Amino acid sequence: MIKKIVSVTFLLSSSVMANEPKDWQLGFQKSASKSMSDIVWFHDYMLLPIITAITAFVLFLLLYTCVRYRASKNKVASTTSHNTMIEVLWTLIPCLILIVMAVPSFKVLYSQDTIPKADVTIKAIGYQWYWGYEYPDENIIFDSYMIKDEDLKENQPRLLTVDNEVFVPVNKVVKVMITANDVLHAWALPSFGVKRDAVPGRINETWFKADRTGTFYGQCSELCGIKHAFMPITVNVVTEDEYNKWLEKAKIEFAKDDIKNNIKVAKKIKEVQ
Repeated sequence: MIKKIVSVTFLLSSSVMANEPKDWQLGFQKSASKSMSDIVWFHDYMLLPIITAITAFVLFLLLYTCVRYRASKNKVASTTSHNTMIEVLWTLIPCLILIVMAVPSFKVLYSQDTIPKADVTIKAIGYQWYWGYEYPDENIIFDSYMIKDEDLKENQPRLLTVDNEVFVPVNKVVKVMITANDVLHAWALPSFGVKRDAVPGRINETWFKADRTGTFYGQCSELCGIKHAFMPITVNVVTEDEYNKWLEKAKIEFAKDDIKNNIKVAKKIKEVQ
């Protein structure tokens, strides 16, 4: 009985703490970076109050108009066609609202576009239909495919689990260079507030700094073909010691030998010239 209670408690806590979408979820996933925290704050404490106030005000005007100017109370309809004060107000007030919204939104956009000095650099390449990853500074390259339903293990989320996961250290600036090999894709991780298009022949850049450890899930967010829904993104945020251990293993398992071969070929070409 105790074992059952412990197992149920573990499953409940793991599902609550999982950094992935939930059934019937309303709102954002739990933030795991300052960028996402800024986005959540802007949405919850700036956009929602403004939207709620505007909706309530417009609803009040509609109800008031329906009651005050109904046909039974106004046998002769008003012929008013112009009111200078009303036209000034309905032009000026929306402008002021937009200005109030613009200041914090520009701050959030600027913080996302200005990339600090990176501690880790990752290159993400979108393919039909999987992701390829490179760690240019570590000579590591690997592909990341979604695990099919029949191969899933216990507690592995469907449509989100991959065979080779991305590992990054916690509290470190991670720069992500994003491109594609065939069609448009998009590399998106909701918990980090990251979403960038992967465009063939072009490199887009973004960054994040995870403030807690855990496994975070995302998906391609650009319609890219028949298997668009089957190219998930899995990022493991670990401690620096765990990251260094993974690096040692990855340098052996995912070593990019092509770099050395290309250097040799380049030297031979120079010698011939």
